[in-house]
Amino acid sequence: MAFTIAISNSRTPLTKNYWLWLFVSVFTAVWVNTYLGTTDMSNWMLENTLTFLFLIFLIVTFKRFQFSDLTYLLICIYMCLHVYGSKYTYAENPLGYYLQDVFDAKRNNYDRIVHFSFGFLLAYPMREMFLKWLKYPKLVSWILPIEITLSISAFYELIEWAVADIFFKAQGDAYLGTQGDIWDAQKDIFLAFSGAILATTIVSAVKRIFNIYEKE
Repeated sequence: MAFTIAISNSRTPLTKNYWLWLFVSVFTAVWVNTYLGTTDMSNWMLENTLTFLFLIFLIVTFKRFQFSDLTYLLICIYMCLHVYGSKYTYAENPLGYYLQDVFDAKRNNYDRIVHFSFGFLLAYPMREMFLKWLKYPKLVSWILPIEITLSISAFYELIEWAVADIFFKAQGDAYLGTQGDIWDAQKDIFLAFSGAILATTIVSAVKRIFNIYEKE
């Protein structure tokens, strides 16, 4: 039995995209809550710089390119995780402390969860962009999300270093959130990389098991 996945070029106008409106509403509510309840406004602004840029990209390109509902859901979940981390700083995140107690961990691992989620939740959206927008071959569309996740993760660690050590030294420790781990940057990169590999593996397995075909 064959199934098809809804793709971007079949999307109806924004006014009829009920799921998309829901995702936008949820993210907006979470984002406003993090802004109003943040314990460190300077850190919130730093953490959300890339959020602003990413949202501008999605808005500017929406008329010409739209993602599937699944991709928007994955983006929404990741963005909510990210901005929630900016509310308290990643190292002081309450959910991270709760998980630390539950699993008897040595540190607050909320930042590790978000780094893993970057690869795990955004690999599929990147694959869809390469496959549907840029019309890359399927094999390339599978490999590029993994490579780009690795590259962006490493580049992000360089941004963190620059922000913490050069531009905003007062917010450096809160922004980095290394919690004394000298290998924090390498572990963050590895988690994002692993998340992307796991996501592409799951999607590939699901497509094969359920005989799912995508419209070109």
